[in-house]
Amino acid sequence: MFKPIRWNTFPRDFLRIQIGFVLYGLSIAFMIQGNLGTGAWGVLEVGLAYLLSVSPGTISVASGFVVLTGALLMREQIGWGTLANILSIGPWLDFFLKYTPSVENNLLLQASMLLAAIVMMGMASAIYIGVNAGAGPRDSLMLGLKRTTGISVRLARTIIEITVVTVGWLIGGPAGVGTVVIALLIGPAVQWGFKIFKVEPHRELNPEPVIAPAD
Repeated sequence: MFKPIRWNTFPRDFLRIQIGFVLYGLSIAFMIQGNLGTGAWGVLEVGLAYLLSVSPGTISVASGFVVLTGALLMREQIGWGTLANILSIGPWLDFFLKYTPSVENNLLLQASMLLAAIVMMGMASAIYIGVNAGAGPRDSLMLGLKRTTGISVRLARTIIEITVVTVGWLIGGPAGVGTVVIALLIGPAVQWGFKIFKVEPHRELNPEPVIAPAD
């Protein structure tokens, strides 16, 4: 259930994956502070943050572990990058929320923040997926649902996203026109990121060769 670690490239991989997480945290902060709506998971996590009076980053970490538990119960393979995803994006999100001002009544600036966030999220996804150290917990849940039920990845993702955004909206999360825009543009943004960074998302991870001791 665990991807092997490539120790010979681990320092480089760790630095690269953290760059992806920094961009991802910044992109979510832009979505939240732009006040046009966030992605589906952002709607739920910000709604829970308001409800429980904790930071969105804290909820991001907690929900990541809850989702990961579901993925593990479906015996989905994870890697060190999965745990790094959970533990890193939330703190980066809280860090950038402190320094990103909330913008209202300025549609041009709000729209610019939203579009910039989508581009950054696409690039961030390509960067950390390209490390091939394990899918994030939410992607792992999607893949586990697909594998255990036999439904398509698209349908599995749709079921999860609709459920998450509905629950988030009901508890007061920031759903809005931006949520729809993100849903439409995030796929092309990630695909663009894959092309820019030459990422092959289905590349198999090859463990380091084992050298047999001499007789």
